[in-house]
Amino acid sequence: FYLRCIVSSYFCLSGTVSDSFKECRQFFYMHTVPTGIRGDNLKRICQRYGDKLRYATLYDSSRRLALYSAYTFKKSDGQRRMDTPWMYEPQVADCLSFSQAVLEDYVDAVDYERSPLNPDQHQADNQDKAATYTLTNVVPQITDLLEGPWAIYIDTVRRRLNNFCRGAAYVVTGVTVSGVTIRRGREDRMAIPKHLWSTYCCPRFDRNSPYDVRYMFPTYAAYALNEIVGHSVTEVPLTALETFLKNQTGMDKNVNIFFKDCLTENTHTNSK
Repeated sequence: FYLRCIVSSYFCLSGTVSDSFKECRQFFYMHTVPTGIRGDNLKRICQRYGDKLRYATLYDSSRRLALYSAYTFKKSDGQRRMDTPWMYEPQVADCLSFSQAVLEDYVDAVDYERSPLNPDQHQADNQDKAATYTLTNVVPQITDLLEGPWAIYIDTVRRRLNNFCRGAAYVVTGVTVSGVTIRRGREDRMAIPKHLWSTYCCPRFDRNSPYDVRYMFPTYAAYALNEIVGHSVTEVPLTALETFLKNQTGMDKNVNIFFKDCLTENTHTNSK
């Protein structure tokens, strides 16, 4: 069922919650979902807004934390949509605050801000931008990281894909877990990520681009420590990110983000 309503200070975001991403595999490269990312009571959300599927989110309702969002990048001017109210996903559970983070969880978390895993700066259509303002798409991020190095990275990727990607670009942005939580009253409310990470896959790109950009195609990645000290963003090849993730809590040794590391189409093209 799809809802459009106001409950307290939240709007409902329609979505499909199930045991698979069957309805929204188009947001994953070659329709292949990342492997090796573990969690408790996982919810696979096909995020819908305005009767259209917009992106996909893997949500850990036990931790009240999004583990990743997968989306297709849209060329944009980087403008943000600031007039959109925060929304929640009504199908995750009947009791909203039991299984999802709510705005009140951030009130006393003075060092953290809501950080969208699918940022509206990477979307062009106003409705695609609005769809990113759901609490199942955000994680608590250190304010200085969100407004500093991470904001610079998000814009760098936007400009890179705008200028040099010649087809669809698939992005997956996620977190690693730390075991530390944000508390409200005496209750552990929401897990705090230890790291944020992101990677893109652009199978068709400008092969005449400058070398200092070309080596970052068809795929490249980044991660950042989500702590007050030492939170710079490190850009690395996809394989280096996957090696890094394999050593983090909540990850298996078979972590794989993109089908055949996003090399299939380019390898096929080069062999002709």
